[in-house]
Amino acid sequence: MNNALILIVEDEPQIAEILEAYLARDGFRTVTARDGETALQHHARLSPDLLLLDVKLPRLDGFAVLARLRAHSDTPVIMVTALGEDLDRLASLRIGADDHVVKPFNPLEVVARVRAVLRRTLTSAAQVDSAGRCLRVDGLEVDLVSHTARLMVADGARPAPLDLTLTEFRLLAHMARHASRVFTRGELQDACLPEDGDALERTVDSHLSKLRRKLETAGATGFLESVRGVGYRLRLP
Repeated sequence: MNNALILIVEDEPQIAEILEAYLARDGFRTVTARDGETALQHHARLSPDLLLLDVKLPRLDGFAVLARLRAHSDTPVIMVTALGEDLDRLASLRIGADDHVVKPFNPLEVVARVRAVLRRTLTSAAQVDSAGRCLRVDGLEVDLVSHTARLMVADGARPAPLDLTLTEFRLLAHMARHASRVFTRGELQDACLPEDGDALERTVDSHLSKLRRKLETAGATGFLESVRGVGYRLRLP
């Protein structure tokens, strides 16, 4: 985590300089972009480990930058929103932000959030075996070939197999690839229910409700959580 490269996307020089100083003091490298277009160029060229992305930007606002990034990248993003702008927060989560901070902010809190998001990203990153068959993330193992999943809920315990339908398996596997990311119902519908073009978003709720019950029966209480106004997230221990 130390020496990670943080891309600060902020058009107010004073705020950008404060963030640079506090992040550098904590061992991070930084690079700054003053507008959305430059941010995308820096991301493509430098592959930063995390973005601190302001919403209000010239040329291309933060929402547009985030949407373009999420079309091809899972780089962690912390959005910076104005005080009281709850709609901005919800919009950023729907698009795929990992966290948000509110202006005016305490720079120490921003550094703490950067560390927390990077730590969460590292611990929740799914590992796929050399054969491309098994996806493992923390205590969850998903066999992408046999369409089976099992869960290790305690050290030394026997893995608990999950009796899943095909759709439930698809939902679990899709969310496990990016554990801790919030998915909207629409994203999950498009990714996991493609064979049913007329499916309603509430169908996703039904499948996830059943999946949650099966996870809880296996001892994984709280693994699958709802994020109010946005969608769902798989939060692994």
